[in-house]
Amino acid sequence: MPVSSSGERAPLRLTRRGRAVLVAFAAACTLAALWLDGGSGAFAGGRAQHHRPSGHVRSTVVEPGDTLWRIATDCDPGADPRVTVQRIIDLNGLGGDPTVQPGQQLVLPG
Repeated sequence: MPVSSSGERAPLRLTRRGRAVLVAFAAACTLAALWLDGGSGAFAGGRAQHHRPSGHVRSTVVEPGDTLWRIATDCDPGADPRVTVQRIIDLNGLGGDPTVQPGQQLVLPG
């Protein structure tokens, strides 16, 4: 950094291009932080909408031989089972291991 004759440092001056790069870098850092923080709930179809109760809450106990697919088709026969399975996984926090065991109680989408 340039030093004046009195020993003080000259103020930092950015060109128009330098300011643009600095703003772009700050915006990219902010977006990356929001993405890593799990900001998917802010978008349509994000997880946040699945955690809100929609009226009454239904639940079921997993029986021997039951699968999430069967539970989803019984829960909402007219809907796409893939969507219902994902909603059950989200509602019950089964994201890491979506395996169900007999006797396990599951919250079903309303």
